[in-house]
Amino acid sequence: MLRREDNERVTRTGPGTPLGQLMRAYWQPVALVSEMPGERPVKAIRIMSEDLVLFRRDGAPGPAGDGTGRPQGGTDRPQGAAEGGAWGLVGRYCAHRGVDLSYGRRENGGLRCLYHGWLYGPDGRCLEQPAEPEHSGFAAKVRIPSYPCVERNGIVFAYLGTGDPPPFPAYDCFRAPEEYTFAFKGWWECNWLQGVEGGIDPSHVSFLHRFVGEDPREVYGQQFSEEVAGTGKKLSELVGASFRPDIEVESAEHGLRVFALRDLTEDVRHVRITNLVFPNAFVVPFGNGKAFCQWHVPIDDENHYWFMILYDFEGITDKETLLAQRLKEVSLPDYRPLRNRRNDWGFDPREQRELTYTGMGLDINVHDQWAVESMGPIQDRTVERLGVSDRAVTANRRLLLKAITSFENGNPVPGLPLDARSAEELTGPLAIDTITPADGWEEAWRQRESERRARSPWAGLEVREVGSAQR
Repeated sequence: MLRREDNERVTRTGPGTPLGQLMRAYWQPVALVSEMPGERPVKAIRIMSEDLVLFRRDGAPGPAGDGTGRPQGGTDRPQGAAEGGAWGLVGRYCAHRGVDLSYGRRENGGLRCLYHGWLYGPDGRCLEQPAEPEHSGFAAKVRIPSYPCVERNGIVFAYLGTGDPPPFPAYDCFRAPEEYTFAFKGWWECNWLQGVEGGIDPSHVSFLHRFVGEDPREVYGQQFSEEVAGTGKKLSELVGASFRPDIEVESAEHGLRVFALRDLTEDVRHVRITNLVFPNAFVVPFGNGKAFCQWHVPIDDENHYWFMILYDFEGITDKETLLAQRLKEVSLPDYRPLRNRRNDWGFDPREQRELTYTGMGLDINVHDQWAVESMGPIQDRTVERLGVSDRAVTANRRLLLKAITSFENGNPVPGLPLDARSAEELTGPLAIDTITPADGWEEAWRQRESERRARSPWAGLEVREVGSAQR
């Protein structure tokens, strides 16, 4: 359990809060490129209790979507290459009389307020005040908040901190060619930390994602539905039958590496490795040839978006199939799940008896959503009781509290590169589901990962790994 003051410290992210200042020091996802309407790519954004407007600048590479989440043709930008100047992110309200700039006109690379015509550039500077005297210097004194943006594999990232933004790490989700990736997002009605703690908790998968009947899902794009190589069993069946994994956690430059070890026989071990990417993301294996990085980004302290980049080590992603699977579960334009607290997450007692452990449908994202939303908007960690199986959760909380203090004192924090060289050293993180001998599993999983990367069209570079065990 946490002390009440510590629970506040690790959940509150508004402007000026210790955690809010720390999280603003990292690049954060703010929108899917595909959700920006082609005819008018302007969108109101709320992140960490701050209201902003994202817009594509005039003359920037042309429309990437039609506002429905469906990608359009005609864009041939290389992965991760949309120029930083392609997007503007500024405060939502005009400095003049507080009018909403998300309705503004895109003009001259900026946004013009509809009320009195004040024009703001992507750097937040007021460029024109048409109603003021012709030679007035008033505009030069006016500026609204602004933040730099870059595009990486279907997501627009923003830097909301002070000073120069850090370079991007060399993580797989950023290195993968665009055609090997897929990006999506969803709204969850709870604090961001609940989402992250669900993602780094390896023991819950044995129950929450279990099928009491046969898993009827198609394989492609459905997590836990793929057969684990060498076992003849789907992952959902394997982890459901072996529900008491040994969990080990070790520190890493990107945050934490989490091992869930299940002995299938005396000689065979299942090794599942996930990662915390500090402060608010994790990397999880997805079948035998894929993985995804997922960020949990506060809208405010009681709501957040998760953003995901799925990447395939082996083949080009079928974006249309993946998009169709995801869109049928949400309502647009906010990407709110159709199954939610107001309809009991679609709970069906007959389904719970005959098919799924939860009775909440076949989409395991809904299972995770229910788990973290049912705790309430902000979980009261002063009354919980954690056990040995919660090692990753407790390690993350210790790391987070330590990092908040370290950042306040101007000291280094995990996963935040100081220069281009240190960014290049933030690689992977390695995430894999595999079968190994019970003896020598530490070397065996690394060999499996090396073999997978050697087969990959893009991931063949050596990945630097460091870290010491926190047993």
